[in-house]
Amino acid sequence: MSMTATPATLSAEERDAILDAVREFADTRVAPHALEWDRDKHFPLDALAAAGELGLGGISVRDDVGGAGLRREDAAAIFEALAMGDPTIAAYISIHNMVAWMIDTFGTDDQRRRWLPNLVAMTELGSYCLTEPGAGSDAAAITTSAIPDGDEYVLTGVKQFISGAGAAAVYVVMARTGAPGAKGITAFLVPADAAGLSFGPNEHKMGWNAQPTRQVILDEVRVPASAVLGEVGGGFRIAMKGLNGGRVNIAACSIGGAQWALDRAVRYVHERFTFGEALAERQTVVFALADMATQLQAARALVQGAARAIDEGAPDVAVQCAMAKRFATDAGFEVANQALQLHGGYGYLQEYGIEKVVRDLRVHQILEGTNEIMRVIIGRGVLG
Repeated sequence: MSMTATPATLSAEERDAILDAVREFADTRVAPHALEWDRDKHFPLDALAAAGELGLGGISVRDDVGGAGLRREDAAAIFEALAMGDPTIAAYISIHNMVAWMIDTFGTDDQRRRWLPNLVAMTELGSYCLTEPGAGSDAAAITTSAIPDGDEYVLTGVKQFISGAGAAAVYVVMARTGAPGAKGITAFLVPADAAGLSFGPNEHKMGWNAQPTRQVILDEVRVPASAVLGEVGGGFRIAMKGLNGGRVNIAACSIGGAQWALDRAVRYVHERFTFGEALAERQTVVFALADMATQLQAARALVQGAARAIDEGAPDVAVQCAMAKRFATDAGFEVANQALQLHGGYGYLQEYGIEKVVRDLRVHQILEGTNEIMRVIIGRGVLG
């Protein structure tokens, strides 16, 4: 089953009010704790629940289960604003929203009623399980199996790099029900309390420390046939449609994190004096800031265009989303890294927060499809 609804069209005043509320949440509830959460590797469940109260748990989910039902262009602006508080938390909320959107779009009425009210409220969390130890970019090569047994399926395999693993209430698991290749993959909803479901240790990562990243281990996990999300054999299509939105959202998170770093760099070059003048008076610094601002504005335009393409069902939506993800995540990392450089040695200190954003944004060039895979998608679109 696949259900869609026309997203809500906001007036300019409504959109501004929502973004103001998100910025206030990011400034007061997230940003003051970001360095502490990163240092302690703390997953702030209370802050996520507060985000749910603000409506951030089901941004593009239909309103009959409590979702906001917003357009993707509005969602992208929300994630950019949220990431200015902490890219790590914004990125997890993006992944959670992708899970909720998948259930809302492809789930049965029973599945939607069972999972979405709590996911939207973020009193329960969702995780997305596609990548495996031996299948990352080549997603169609997954080997996790789902063997039918009466009116159940038995799932066996390992999923790798799963955000929220161990804390989520439901896992959207892609598993093989048929022959090798994309057409043999089916999506399943696996509850956290399923017998045989376990998790590896929390990975020690370069960034994204405020969200857990663990293996999800399925050892003959039995789920009823009613746990199939969508159609048997339709899992790869669900995954790719979900990733279109996920790529736009993670691109928006990169822009938000980099904009925060750029804003800090602008403030710093006004305050820092060398050789008798402010850094802001030096042409090399002015040119660097000009390029950084231009990069982010160009990235923002690509993200907005890709978001509109999703809303409008454009035929080249996958290419537009790949372009936005490739450009914005590269630009975001480069701008944050340049902001660190402009801070000199201070940028390397944890207390300034710049080095954290650099670490956090680096993984955006890898997840939701590496930027090399984005180039493959774009190139194929160009060649026809």
